[in-house]
Amino acid sequence: MAQERLAFWLVGWVITSFFRSRSALIAENLCLRQQLLVLQRRHPRPRLTDADRRFWILACRWLTGWRGSLVLVSPETVLGWHRRGWKAHWRWRSRAMGGHGRRPIGSELRSLIRRMALENHLWGQRRIQAELARLGFTVSARTVAKYTRWAHVRGSSSSWRSFLRRHAADIWACDLFCV
Repeated sequence: MAQERLAFWLVGWVITSFFRSRSALIAENLCLRQQLLVLQRRHPRPRLTDADRRFWILACRWLTGWRGSLVLVSPETVLGWHRRGWKAHWRWRSRAMGGHGRRPIGSELRSLIRRMALENHLWGQRRIQAELARLGFTVSARTVAKYTRWAHVRGSSSSWRSFLRRHAADIWACDLFCV
């Protein structure tokens, strides 16, 4: 029974390989040979090296039938290696670039933004941005909003209990419960 299945599989493989292009057959042969090399490295058991992982990552990027010739590991494992590699690459690139995000603005400009916001309560972030542009500073409205947030600091609001105590005489007839 097993020999019949093997013969059937072999005949099917020969028929399909007849219709494949030569480059696809060479690529599949290369993938299978790479796995044979891994299997021949028998310490206690064959282990994949980083070079083997890189081979399969490149194979999944450039070869169309790479999943069919993969025997040692599952295709999901290769895709996981690929994702981990990209994550490590972009983490390295982010660190290599230096600081994160935009450069911070100077302390003089920050104090000027706060002063403008305190002295002109009706001005919003766009108006302050326009006034700074007239003075020769190029600042985004979002940056202005970031530093005007602290300029409009109010006192602490009263609690609900103190509100009720203060206005108890005015709201004694209100029905605060719903049925």
